[in-house]
Amino acid sequence: MTQQRAVAELGVLIYPGAQLAAVHGLTDLFAVAERIAGEQASAQLPRLRVSHWRAENGETPGRVFDSGPGAAEKLTALLIPPSLAGFSEGQAPRALMEWLRAQHASGTVLGGVCVGSILLAESGLLDGRSATTHWTSAKSFADRYPNVRLHADKPIVDDGDLITTAGLMAWSELGLRLVDRLLGPSIATRTAQFLVVEHSDSASQCSSNFAPILGHGDAAILKVQHWLQGSGAVDVSLGAMAERAGLEERTFLRRFRAATGLKPTEYCQHLRVGKAREMLEFTNGTIDHIAWTVGYQDPGAFRTTFKKITGLTPSDYRARFGVSPPNASKQ
Repeated sequence: MTQQRAVAELGVLIYPGAQLAAVHGLTDLFAVAERIAGEQASAQLPRLRVSHWRAENGETPGRVFDSGPGAAEKLTALLIPPSLAGFSEGQAPRALMEWLRAQHASGTVLGGVCVGSILLAESGLLDGRSATTHWTSAKSFADRYPNVRLHADKPIVDDGDLITTAGLMAWSELGLRLVDRLLGPSIATRTAQFLVVEHSDSASQCSSNFAPILGHGDAAILKVQHWLQGSGAVDVSLGAMAERAGLEERTFLRRFRAATGLKPTEYCQHLRVGKAREMLEFTNGTIDHIAWTVGYQDPGAFRTTFKKITGLTPSDYRARFGVSPPNASKQ
């Protein structure tokens, strides 16, 4: 008997002024990725299903399109496209903000392209988190959302459960980032090649960027995951995580591993290395400083962990994928 593939539903938000080229482009990108994945004949790969959600008249968004009609699935990810018309901060409908927060609280990954990052900031979900936005909005964004760690010089900030991109056309990279997570780097690369669009090869050449499992349904563990993403897993202990979850330590350990597939220590290592990869790609900070920033007091331990996860030393990783001259790095 043929095993059925699990379903990963990817939602695209349509709001007044949303760039329809991005809405339909993302829909086509996921369709191409799904077709390529289907050729693999692997029951291990989820089937991608795309839905559109329209937000208008200040009402809660409703489903207006579904590429696979049938029983509704929980959203694996929700993408907010850019707008050519821009967006006025402070004018986001309350119902939309509440809906975005509810989606995130249920384990949905949220991704914002350009103006989409402003909507995420309006919802409060980016408070205490790292994000990027279009360069023309950088100053007003920083002034209005001082609690967001803005990196307007970065084209994409992947913070696990929240992903933001800076350019109007960056929806393709955001879509490919999700294909990489769900279907693997080789299918993401083949999708990019078919569409003839650029795609960062750091994930495909050094294993995928860390993609935390968020749709497991354990609210106590999800609460800890969101906290770890926000803190970068710096200066955290098993006791602090268990307390945050409201669980006894042994119970927390069992439920965390059941939900995420990793021990808490392994999970934190992946989060820290993910932050380090981003810094190595986009900054000129020394490797020792990066190690300290992501929570390692011992640079040697950081180098060992980094190589174990990525297959490269930090200096080799920067030499291959860094966009800035690496001469400031400490070998």
